[in-house]
Amino acid sequence: MSPATVFTLHTFILLHYFLVVGQSAPVSPPPLFKEAAESAKMLVEKILDDVVTVHAAAVNTEGLTLEPSAHTTTLQMMAMTLGIPAAPVLKPLSERFTLDTCLSHMLAGSQLYQGLMGVLSSRLSGLGDLQADLRDLQTSINGMKELAQTNGGGSVTDDHQYDNLDLASRLHGNYEVQVAAHLTLAQLRSFCHDLIRSLRAVATYRPQVAGAR
Repeated sequence: MSPATVFTLHTFILLHYFLVVGQSAPVSPPPLFKEAAESAKMLVEKILDDVVTVHAAAVNTEGLTLEPSAHTTTLQMMAMTLGIPAAPVLKPLSERFTLDTCLSHMLAGSQLYQGLMGVLSSRLSGLGDLQADLRDLQTSINGMKELAQTNGGGSVTDDHQYDNLDLASRLHGNYEVQVAAHLTLAQLRSFCHDLIRSLRAVATYRPQVAGAR
């Protein structure tokens, strides 16, 4: 076998190797994306601390605590009556629940709770810091979407249940205000726990590129 033939054969083998590896190797998020996810996680942790503080200061009706309650079913019915929707679900990343969808759900949830806080702030004091942190969180998540170069196709819901929240018209008295504040803060706390798990996951997510086997 001539040297030229050997060279050509080796070149073919190397090209084949890089093509196969390039198709199957996972792609890491860019370093800046990981830093953005960590920054967002720290902000969510601050929101979690603020939720406890705000709840203790604003919610004084007996039985409305952040601890597990025996009145869960009643409170769920009150949430429906008051028109407080559940936050978008955050799932482990997969082909169906893509990074784009995950970030869109994160963003929609932060927008939902900022909107609810806006309504409640007209009846309760001390919600300003939480509103500001939720705005900052939206900015952070939007930055992550840009860094990840997502295509904006991660829809949250088909019925637009987060549009035109009607909470304000249902707060007839102090009791409704107290229940609404409790439900909003309790749901926000649960959503934040989900956010932290999801942010940890997306920071290290290594999706397979197209054509992977």
